[in-house]
Formats: sequence, C-alpha cells, structure tokens
Amino acid sequence: MLCSGDRDNGRGAMRGTVAKVRAPLGDPGSAARSLPAATTRCLCTTHPIRVAEEIPMSDLIPNPDGSSERRISFPAAPPMVIDPAKAYTAEMVTSMGSMTIGLDPLAAPKTVNNFVYLARWHYYDGLVFHRVINGFVIQGGCPEGSGRGGPGYRFADELPKPGRYEIGSLVMANAGPDTNGSQFFVVTGSSGVGLPPAYALFGKVIKGVEVATAIQEVRTGPGDRPVEDVVIESVTVTESD
Repeated sequence: MLCSGDRDNGRGAMRGTVAKVRAPLGDPGSAARSLPAATTRCLCTTHPIRVAEEIPMSDLIPNPDGSSERRISFPAAPPMVIDPAKAYTAEMVTSMGSMTIGLDPLAAPKTVNNFVYLARWHYYDGLVFHRVINGFVIQGGCPEGSGRGGPGYRFADELPKPGRYEIGSLVMANAGPDTNGSQFFVVTGSSGVGLPPAYALFGKVIKGVEVATAIQEVRTGPGDRPVEDVVIESVTVTESD
C-alpha cells in the first residue's frame, strides 16, 4: 500500500506521519515512513513475510497464456519471466470499468516482472481497491483486503527521479525501503503527483484513466475503504516486440 495516508482534513495533512509518526494502515504495531511536510501522505504496506512450503522456483513459472491456476502465496521473490527489451501492457478489468496500463520494463524491470508474474498467476483476480482517497490515489493488490497482506516475499526498490509521478502513474506501495510485494496504487490527483520519489514507478494508465477517476470518487468509510467494494476482476498481460 502506500503507507496508509490517513488524513486529518481535506487539505492534505496525514494523521501523524510528520509530527507524530503513525503506523501504516491496518498495522498498529509498525511505524510508517514519514513524508516531507509538503506532502504529508504515506504510501506503504505492512504485509508479513510468511514461511512457505518448500517448492522449487522452477515449478513456479506461470504460463504466459494465462492458463495457470490461481496462486496467492510464494516462497520467494519471482524469477525473471519478462524480457525487458519487449513491450508489456496490462488490461485491468474492474467492477467500474477497464484500464489499459503501459508497463515500463526498461525503467523498472524487477517491478514490472513482479507485476507480470503475479498477474499470470491470477493473483490480483477478485481483490479490491482497499484504500481510495479522492485527489490522491487508489490503492489495491492486498490479498486480505486489509492493506496488510502480501505475496510472502519482498523485493528491492527501483525508484524514479523526482517529479516523475503524474495522473495515471502505476506505482508500488511499500512499508519502507526495499519492502515491495504486491500492493500498488494509481495516482489520481495532485497530492499523489507531489509524492517524493520513494515508491517504484513502473507504468501508466494509457486508456481508461476516467475509470480511476470514477473509483477515487466513490463513498468511503473508515480507513478510506470504499463502502461498496471496487473489485479487480482480472489483470491480463500482453507481451509484444
């Protein structure tokens, strides 16, 4: 997730991420990364590292055609399943419409590889956008729907230069340096654009950005969770030369 960007008010102040460091969303026991005062939003995850059964990673290569059965837990970070020299797009179908995302394997090969790997295992199918903040981001990718879940591993950051986030950017959420897992967010407003370069940028919505805009406008309850679930129905990756 991003670190949970809990807000004090509509002017962009997070509850306790600068003056009072607050735990990430859904994890009262872990301190969130604080952000500069100009941003005062935190985008992180709190997924634990689980001890998984020993399965050779060679047996955990998903079929590129999407025919693999769904899997949501893994013993280690994924092997390389993409060719960074090729182009990758992801069609994310949600309960509110579809978004086409252009992935950027040249700028963030490990991060794109992770997203493609999980998508080919149908990891994201049926998950929800568990955290939605109008003018900021929509966040999903937690298998628990709580903001605390992950795939069972973490991997290193591939951070952008300052000023690279824009409306529609696809970005990894984290719980601090080198703690990426499966949670991501789409930037939907100026508060997200103004984030510091502490989160891996690995793609952009190239079609259907109005869907992300519609999602950010849904009614939310405690923890910025939508009152009615916004579901990721499927993520289909296309590879091309």
